[in-house]
Amino acid sequence: MMTTADGVVGSDPAPRPGRTKAFLRLVMIEHSVFALPFAYIAALTAMYEWDKSIRWGDLLLVTVAMVGLRTFAMAANRIIDREIDARNPRTAHRELVTGAMSVRHAWTGALIALAVFLGAAALLNPLCLALAPVAVIPMVVYPYGKRFTDFPQAILGLAQAMGPVGGWLAITGSWSWDAVVLGLAVGIWIGGFDLIYACQDVDADREAGVKSVPARFGIPAAVRGARVCHAVTTALFVWFALLTDAGAFFWLGLLIVAAAFVYEHTIVRPTDLTRLNRAFFSVNGFIGIALFVCALLDLLVRGLTV
Repeated sequence: MMTTADGVVGSDPAPRPGRTKAFLRLVMIEHSVFALPFAYIAALTAMYEWDKSIRWGDLLLVTVAMVGLRTFAMAANRIIDREIDARNPRTAHRELVTGAMSVRHAWTGALIALAVFLGAAALLNPLCLALAPVAVIPMVVYPYGKRFTDFPQAILGLAQAMGPVGGWLAITGSWSWDAVVLGLAVGIWIGGFDLIYACQDVDADREAGVKSVPARFGIPAAVRGARVCHAVTTALFVWFALLTDAGAFFWLGLLIVAAAFVYEHTIVRPTDLTRLNRAFFSVNGFIGIALFVCALLDLLVRGLTV
């Protein structure tokens, strides 16, 4: 309790969250679920093709590298976009806007995450370390993209495509076009649902001069574009399955993913965005986890040993 200058007794102000907690909220650490499953699919498939044995140490380093890179990317995004976020009612509650976290502390967290990523890449193999800057560049370019192109989702897709490619490189230390196909599927998938997600900010983006497909071409065009992206994603998943001689469980996973895409596009329509968050968070999180579980079962049935 506290007493004000005029003698009125009231409640103490709510304490601010600690810096670590505020930083984790800033980077939405729980959303790692979107990218990690596909890095695992690539890494485990590479292990299967290499010697059919799970290398737990490498899998741990892949996890550390992925979380580190994603954390850096999200922190840099929030820092670069903080003035735009302040002008958008949907994002005005973010930690750098409200003062729950300072820019200096956000940069400190971002640089620590970047160091963790580079350290994990160095421990994996020389090629991973050499190519690490290639993965970092689109992560930093993306938040600036909405200032100079109507297609920032394409940059986001490119950034997200790095995950599966990196997961494969981490295990084999060599290039794989199979991993590129999986990476393209993931990048186009995430770029597609970001088209949908951006629809809720059309008015604020147009007022602030922020560029995006929905802001430039309208919500109907963005939703149609997302449908095309997810159709292409499904085709690329099929291509990856054929390239890697996937078995029945993986194909079952693809059926589940296709059904989830159909469901996503039935609950989000140009004239009805009320269930957009369900599509973005629930359905897309389910897609990654479901395909990973099916891919893992498929590899285990085919002979991957724990």
